[in-house]
Amino acid sequence: MFDLDRWQEIFSSIRSNVLRTVLSGFTVALGLFIFIVLFGIGKGLQNAFSEGFSGDAKNLITIVTGKTTIAYKGLQSDRTVTLNNGDYDFLINADKKNVGASSPRYNASLMVKYGKESGIYQVHGAEPGEQVIENRKMIDGRYITPRDLEGKQNVAVIGRMVQRDLIKNGSPVGKELDINGSIFKVIGVFSDDGGDWDERHITVPITTLQQMKKGSDTVNIAYISYSDKLTPEQAIKYGDELKDKLKSRKNVSPDDENGVRVWNNAKNMNDTFIFMAVLTAIVGFIGLGTLLAGIIGISNIMVYIVKERTKEIGVRKAIGAKPSGIVGLIVQESVVITVVSGLVGVGIGVLTLSLIGDSLEEFFIKSPSVGWGSIMMAFIALIFSGLIAGFVPAYRASRIKPIEALRTE
Repeated sequence: MFDLDRWQEIFSSIRSNVLRTVLSGFTVALGLFIFIVLFGIGKGLQNAFSEGFSGDAKNLITIVTGKTTIAYKGLQSDRTVTLNNGDYDFLINADKKNVGASSPRYNASLMVKYGKESGIYQVHGAEPGEQVIENRKMIDGRYITPRDLEGKQNVAVIGRMVQRDLIKNGSPVGKELDINGSIFKVIGVFSDDGGDWDERHITVPITTLQQMKKGSDTVNIAYISYSDKLTPEQAIKYGDELKDKLKSRKNVSPDDENGVRVWNNAKNMNDTFIFMAVLTAIVGFIGLGTLLAGIIGISNIMVYIVKERTKEIGVRKAIGAKPSGIVGLIVQESVVITVVSGLVGVGIGVLTLSLIGDSLEEFFIKSPSVGWGSIMMAFIALIFSGLIAGFVPAYRASRIKPIEALRTE
């Protein structure tokens, strides 16, 4: 392997046959390049879809109500169905072991003032579980607590953009906001991966906001996160059971899809996983097909190279070269070409993905990349193929009698 004369002979052969070398190396480099770019783009698609579910809790069931479309139990259609505190408690207690974080929400669009600054903001009445459901991160102070709910405290947690709009200097914690004529003490500031829109929201205890609305017990939305122990199929079944129980409680027809509406992330994620599995299979099939094309390409070229060198092999055997030495020389040359070409293909492929970066986000491709484990597996597969591609024709040629090889045109 480290015979200097053999290495000089290999490089001499490569220099003497540049076109042949380039052709054999091109198929290897192209195969690895296409493999890396395809798998990188596939990974970018996966990243984009995963990010789409990163804003709020992934294991979330959202329940809202609307107007009925079907008359049921003597009640007319076009009837408005309204959730209240009792309905929320009913949903939470329907199957308590499957419930994770949860919160009702009562929404109101209210005027908020601080000093000379003011604006209309979305004010949410909620429970502490909203922080987990919305995936909010506290950057100052704290979130609302059960004690705030019990005491119907006038406290508020504001989004980062609310702080920027209204309270421009210093920490807002401890400062007072005028919300629709009532004074609320700021107890915390949060950030939200949902962006500026979600950070222009204000959360107060739902009991406080309901009291401000003339003692209403209305709930606009019920958020329930299900246990992480549930499989997607079990989570979908759990969401459907909640929907059926609430329909029965509110006298809504089982066939009415508008009176009670449920969005279950388990369904969305299940569909997404299926899509990503199909996409990964397609990308993998194309990538492996490209590698196979590279393997076939270098195999055909090595067959041609060995056939072209048949007379040379005959001369070598005539002057005493052993068959094993002839085979070793050709195989070593094949591996050298494969390794160098493979490194070129890997380098160009990785560079291409780096240059693409996040420029394809509008096409739902984010941060395309390929793990080095996958690259190494593809690289080793091509090297092994190059070894086999050189060995088989070389072994056959080494068994030809010198006189037959010398007669070859």
